Amino acid sequence: MADHSKPPMYTDHPLTLIPTPKFQTSKDDPFTIEASHMALSHNAFIRGFNSIYQQGPRLKLDTDKSDFVGYSLSWVDCVVAHHHYEETELFPNIDRAAGRKGLMDDATHEHEAFYGGMDRMKKYLQRKGADFSSNELLEIMDSFKDALHSHLKAEPPAIVALAQYSTAENPIDILGIAGTAGKKQVNLSFLFNTLPVFLLNMETATFEDGMWHGVFPPFEGVLRMIMMRVIPLWQSQRWRFVSCAHDGRVKSLAI
Repeated sequence: MADHSKPPMYTDHPLTLIPTPKFQTSKDDPFTIEASHMALSHNAFIRGFNSIYQQGPRLKLDTDKSDFVGYSLSWVDCVVAHHHYEETELFPNIDRAAGRKGLMDDATHEHEAFYGGMDRMKKYLQRKGADFSSNELLEIMDSFKDALHSHLKAEPPAIVALAQYSTAENPIDILGIAGTAGKKQVNLSFLFNTLPVFLLNMETATFEDGMWHGVFPPFEGVLRMIMMRVIPLWQSQRWRFVSCAHDGRVKSLAI
């Protein structure tokens, strides 16, 4: 039964956030920074998962449910797009730069552990629409949440470990590789239909003493305003289910 009381604040449950390597070690070499950016991105996926998990059982109106389904599908698409970017661009380019093969094979295999559950979630929501059962949705999410969380925790340290393959004779520009690979994933559909579920689930105001606030995502001035305020106006009813406000602070749930 839905809880019709005043919406509570978002909380980091059932999945916990992961720390950035920079916060843990105070190092600022390129591999630590890239791994930290990845950890921040993964935390956005975690908050997105949690926001779906927490709000699904609270829904009552069909209009809310329809918007929520759109939000949930955008979250699935965002996580899938991120891992597609890794498997098709980031990881192969790391191998090429290092002159080795399979350096991130473990991460690729970890993706397979939760892909089935995420695909099941997507197909279920597409089939049921506003008629979905929150109990059934949470059961599906429970089926892959541990594998997803384990992967999201494991990948940043694996990026840090790549530093051993970067030498004076053969330096690996990990930040450049990641930046170039990431840009290839952005198109208009992704920008308006998927990206807000990433950006608006990124809490930076207090996380790790606010050290990433205004630093990541790396947008400034007018561009930040466009990315955080203007673009989310498209399909705004969908994005009300995010965990954070445009200023990078955790907010109350929509429902």
